[in-house]
Amino acid sequence: MKKTSYLWNFVLIAVITIVALWFALKDNYQEVVHAIGKLNGFSLTIILVWGILYTCVWGLVYVVLGRKFKKNYSVLNGIVVAFTGTFFSGITPSATGGQFGQAYIFKKQGIGASILWADFIIYQTTMMVYVTILFCMKFFYYSHQSAWFTLVLAGYVVNFVVIFGLYTMALFPKIYIHLSQWIVKVLSRLRILKNPEKTLESWTLQMTSFTSEIKKLAGDKKAIVECMLINTVRLTMLYALPFLIARLLGIHLAMDQLVDVIALSSFVTMANSFIPIPGASGGTEMMFSILFSPIMGSLTSAVLILWRVSTYHIILVVGGVIFMVAKAYYDRRDAIEGKECEKPCE
Repeated sequence: MKKTSYLWNFVLIAVITIVALWFALKDNYQEVVHAIGKLNGFSLTIILVWGILYTCVWGLVYVVLGRKFKKNYSVLNGIVVAFTGTFFSGITPSATGGQFGQAYIFKKQGIGASILWADFIIYQTTMMVYVTILFCMKFFYYSHQSAWFTLVLAGYVVNFVVIFGLYTMALFPKIYIHLSQWIVKVLSRLRILKNPEKTLESWTLQMTSFTSEIKKLAGDKKAIVECMLINTVRLTMLYALPFLIARLLGIHLAMDQLVDVIALSSFVTMANSFIPIPGASGGTEMMFSILFSPIMGSLTSAVLILWRVSTYHIILVVGGVIFMVAKAYYDRRDAIEGKECEKPCE
């Protein structure tokens, strides 16, 4: 993607966010601003740093997986990969750019990008198990209160189909390769694909790489368990943040409502599956307001603003800075190593 495309994505994110916030604040902006203004510095710091900590926890997954290839793979390296993924996912439609950015960093770190397949399937599995438990506990209770929960259910089904497809792909790769051949032929006849042979070769390579990585991962039960536990902590931090913000804002939520907040947060994530805009901007704010208003009342918008800034805007900025610093470091290192390789030849 060109730099101009990134720029337009930033503009799109900003415009949609402003419009979404206007709708969220138009009825009680004074009350919301007053509530946020009453937060002391310590409470505000906890909220704003929460998203950064959550992303750092994600980096630990890459440390576990990275050390399968390099024993000295550091925590810092894993955190750089996590923030790079967060940054590129946040500025590209449907989060499609995250893995491309991470693949670049992994290459510079001397690790193959196939590790991303292992991370993806472990995360999707953990998330679906986590959300399925929450669905069984809370979905049917809340679904009677709003028709919007139909969108949440549809998002859950989409994510379930994805994880089901991944596992069947790992178990029966030949079926998917034959299916790919058929799809390529159809698209070629419709003149949608200009280079069907190259496309088929790329798909087959990706399939083979994915299957190979899953087989390797299946033999390391310890790494799977560690990554699933880390992802559970990561998801809990993400889903529980609205509860923490609400309590700090003085919204009366009992401790037994923590599960309700975690469930509703996961439902927002499920609904976001249909929003192709970078960062799911606009739709995220709308779904959050709809789902949380019944339990947070007039200060839902205040919780929304702080939650969104912490889990999206701040880590987008931090991720961008970390990626640029990392890229500059790797470029400088490669340049130095290149000069050292030239010296004996002179």
